[in-house]
Amino acid sequence: MVVNKRKKNSRQRASHTHGWGAKKKHRGAGSRGGRGMAGTGKRAGQKRSAILQIYGLDYFGRKGFNRPQKVKKEVKAINIKQLELKIENLVAKGLAKKSGDTFEVDLIKLGYSKLLGTGQPKRKFSITAKAVSRHAVEKIENSGGKISITKSEEKTNGNIQNNIKQSARS
Repeated sequence: MVVNKRKKNSRQRASHTHGWGAKKKHRGAGSRGGRGMAGTGKRAGQKRSAILQIYGLDYFGRKGFNRPQKVKKEVKAINIKQLELKIENLVAKGLAKKSGDTFEVDLIKLGYSKLLGTGQPKRKFSITAKAVSRHAVEKIENSGGKISITKSEEKTNGNIQNNIKQSARS
C-alpha cells in the first residue's frame, strides 16, 4: 500500500499543457460544445430526426408537471322563484309537506344543494338545505318562514351560518 503518492499535477509543473496536448483541449465542456446532447436544439435541424427516433417527442421542449387542479364540486341550486312555481306539484307528489300554511321542503332529498335568493316568496317555507345564500335567508325569514342547514355543511358554509345567526338576533 502506497502511503504518500505524489499528485500528478505537481510532477507536471513545467509543462504548460499538463498532459492534455494542446492548451484548448482541457477547458471543460466548452471545448466539446457542451455536455451530453447539448447543441441539438433549434439550429441543429440535421440532428433532429435522429434524436426524435432515439429519444422520442419528449426530448425537445419544456418539461415538468402541472399541479393537479382543484376538483370543483357541482352545486345544483334552485331559486326561491322556481321553488314557488314547483311547490304545488311537489306536495302532490309527496316530496314536500304542507302543515297549516307552511310548506316543509327538504332540498337535499330533491337533489338540490343550495337555495338562491332570486324571486319573492309568497308563502311560508320551512326549508332544509346544505347551503343557502344570504338573500335567500333574508327573504324566507321576512315572509315568516325558517331555514335549517344540515350539520355536515356547517363548517364549509360558516358565512351562511353567521348570517342566519345575525338575522335571528335582529
